[in-house]
Amino acid sequence: MNGFLLLIPFILIRFGLLRMLSKEGLKRAASFAPLIGKEKIAYWSYQISNVLIFVYLFFLKATIDSYWFYAGLVTYGLGVLLCIASVFNFAKPAEDGINLNGLYRISRNPMYIAYFIYFLGCVLLTRSLLLLAILMVFQISSHWIILSEERWCIKKFGEKYKSYMNTVRRYI
Repeated sequence: MNGFLLLIPFILIRFGLLRMLSKEGLKRAASFAPLIGKEKIAYWSYQISNVLIFVYLFFLKATIDSYWFYAGLVTYGLGVLLCIASVFNFAKPAEDGINLNGLYRISRNPMYIAYFIYFLGCVLLTRSLLLLAILMVFQISSHWIILSEERWCIKKFGEKYKSYMNTVRRYI
């Protein structure tokens, strides 16, 4: 199976489902908080690694002949489910704009976690070390993006967001 086929659910969920649920949510998901210093490098690393994941999967094949396939299938399936749940939660924030429902009660960044698990499933299904390296760059740069988003949320939402940060972990 061509590795690019693994991206179809991601594209449908991330863009199609989110657009169906909330056009405003799609706009929010596409925007980034103001960046300073090394966050700009992280932003470009994030964008480039994102493109590399998509392009490189065109050249990979998922193989069914080993236990990696089953581990990858479970991880990939979990990633799909988490992407769906996080998109549903992201699409409907509270009136003040802070997401506190669903997975956002467990993690302040469930979409980033879902993406990582999803793409880790792709790594396991294709057994590609290069894809794993690209995913690690993607995830490390995501952390810097998240830090800029948190700074922006504190500025926008103030004490309410700080309280949320003290109650809910950044990841899991």
